[in-house]
Amino acid sequence: MREWGRRFQMRKIIHIDMDCFYAAIEERENPSLCGKPVAVGGSSRRGVLTTANYEARKYGCRSAMPVYKALELCPQLILLPVRFDLYSSVSSGIRAIFHRFTDLVEPLSLDEAYLDVSHLRSGGAAVAREIRAQIKEEIRLTASAGIAPNKLLAKIASNWNKPDGQFEVDAEEIPDFVRNLPVGRLWGVGRKMRQRLAAQGIQTCGDLQRFDVVELVKRYGKWGHELWHLCRGMDDRAVQPHRIRKSVSSETTFSENLHAMEDLRRPMEVMLAGLVEELEAKHSMRRIRSLVVKLKFADFQQTTAERAGQVLDALVYEQILTEAWSRGGGRPVRLLGVGVRFDDPQPMMQLDLFGG
Repeated sequence: MREWGRRFQMRKIIHIDMDCFYAAIEERENPSLCGKPVAVGGSSRRGVLTTANYEARKYGCRSAMPVYKALELCPQLILLPVRFDLYSSVSSGIRAIFHRFTDLVEPLSLDEAYLDVSHLRSGGAAVAREIRAQIKEEIRLTASAGIAPNKLLAKIASNWNKPDGQFEVDAEEIPDFVRNLPVGRLWGVGRKMRQRLAAQGIQTCGDLQRFDVVELVKRYGKWGHELWHLCRGMDDRAVQPHRIRKSVSSETTFSENLHAMEDLRRPMEVMLAGLVEELEAKHSMRRIRSLVVKLKFADFQQTTAERAGQVLDALVYEQILTEAWSRGGGRPVRLLGVGVRFDDPQPMMQLDLFGG
């Protein structure tokens, strides 16, 4: 345990996560909504929810769920349109509160951020309580917080006592805290990786800790080295106030070249579903500037087609795919990529995944 303590004792990281941010703002603006199932999201049944309040979650509604499915689960669901300007304005006020305590603020989206408060004499838990109190008093919204020696554990901890709560992981508590932690809580372990690990009998971080780093690298490549550290609660990433990602994409190289555009449609649908999941999990508050399709042909020549747009619309992607395919002159395709480019360096909200 002392090894963990020596490794992390110099950092105090707070992860602040607003509670049902968009729905909570709508309830604040219209108190008659309080106590009713409310969701913010797509403007049609083809859209998806960007958030659902806790009343709606009792029925199984959740972010990234298609609107039609949410309405099936909760016919009385109050579905509200996205009001980006309002949410952005509220977020700016919250960030102003963060900066009263530290300049080391790394926004992840409009409703969450990391703060490094290592320079403050007060304990991280005390600072987090004061930040949450100021948000509640001035913004009239609740926030949850995680406090830990690193970003990985702070983000996990912020979900421990939601809503309107906080949880701290001390350096000496890290081994016990992570031992029974589901591997799905680890940064970068998505649905497919969870399934792969589960198929090998790995459910918890403790299960992963039984393998040495060499074995994990053999099983999972470079990612195995990362897993060895993460399952032990180790994360050396610093809070980066200005780190901005300009695009997100997914690519697949086919085991055999595809000779017709019809053969590309189904793989693209699967890749778009994965892209939606990644955007919702990591970049849901960024405004999208354009949609992108990339093809690499059998002769290794490649082309990228792009179209302006703010929503991930499958029909538009098919049109872009047709444009890219037409440039190949009938050449077989060995790689397909789909992605988005973001509008500007400010964290903004993706307005309506697959919306219309």
